[in-house]
Amino acid sequence: MKQSGYAYAYGAGTIINAIATWKGAAFGIELKTEAEVVLTDSKKVQGYMEEGGDTRLIERAVELTLSHFGSTSGAKVATKSEIPTASGLKSSSAAANAAVLATLDALGEKLEPVEAVKIGVQAALDAKVTITGAFDDACASMLGGFVITDNKKKELISRVERNSDVLILAPEKKVFSSATNVTRSRLIGRWVKMAYKEALAGNYEKAMTLNGFLYCAALGFGTEPMMAALEVGIEGVSLSGTGPAYTALGSPELLDKLEPVWRKSGGKVIRTEVNNTGGRICR
Repeated sequence: MKQSGYAYAYGAGTIINAIATWKGAAFGIELKTEAEVVLTDSKKVQGYMEEGGDTRLIERAVELTLSHFGSTSGAKVATKSEIPTASGLKSSSAAANAAVLATLDALGEKLEPVEAVKIGVQAALDAKVTITGAFDDACASMLGGFVITDNKKKELISRVERNSDVLILAPEKKVFSSATNVTRSRLIGRWVKMAYKEALAGNYEKAMTLNGFLYCAALGFGTEPMMAALEVGIEGVSLSGTGPAYTALGSPELLDKLEPVWRKSGGKVIRTEVNNTGGRICR
C-alpha cells in the first residue's frame, strides 16, 4: 500500500442545469483542482484547502473511498485549485473527484471512472453542497469532454470530445448551489426539456444558450453578458450552474471580441479551453 496519493480533476461549464428536470449536460474546462492524500493511523480524516473554505466535502470523499475498500486508515487531505469557488464552475465536483482519485492512489486501488464519480457525488450530497448530486458536473470534471446525464439514475448517457476556446466571466459575488431556489427552477422545467433535446441532438451551443436565458430568468441573474456574447456572433453562452459565472464557447476571434466587453463588467475574466482528458492520478 502506498502511504500518499496525488491527483487532479477539472472544473466544468454548464450546457443544461439539472435542477429543473434532473437531466443535465456539461463540458470540462482547463481549470484544475489538485489533491494530496496522506494515510494515517488516526482513523480520522482531516482536510485543508489552500484556497480556504469548508473542508467537509473533501473529507467525506476520502472517508467514502476508504470505506469502499474496507480500509480503517485515517488520512490528511489537502487541495489547491485554480477554479473560482461558489461561481457555478464546478469547484465542488473537481475537489471531490480529485480527493477520491488521490485516495485511490494512496491505497494503490483502482475504480472505473464513473464509479469514482459516484463516490464524489455521494460525498457532495452528504456534505450538502449540492441539490441533485451534480452527476453531470462530476462526469464532465472526471471524464472531460461534453457529457449528457440523467442525474436521478446516475447514468452517463453520452460523452463526446470537442475542441473549443472558452471565455468565463466570474463576478466577485459567490452563490452556493445548496441555496438555490429549487421551486422557481422547476417552474421552467418544460422549457429546459426543450434545451435538453437540443443537447441530445449535439446542438450544444443552442442548448446552453436556451438554458442560460431560462435560468437567468428563474434565478434572477442579468442577461446582459449573454446578450453581449450574441452581439459579437457567439452562439453558445450560458449562466454556468446556478451562477453567478457565465461561460461562452467560441472561436478565438469571437472570444477576442467578447473579452474586452466582459472585462468592463468588473468581474474576473478567464480565457481557457475545453478539457477533453479528465481527471488523473499523478504517478
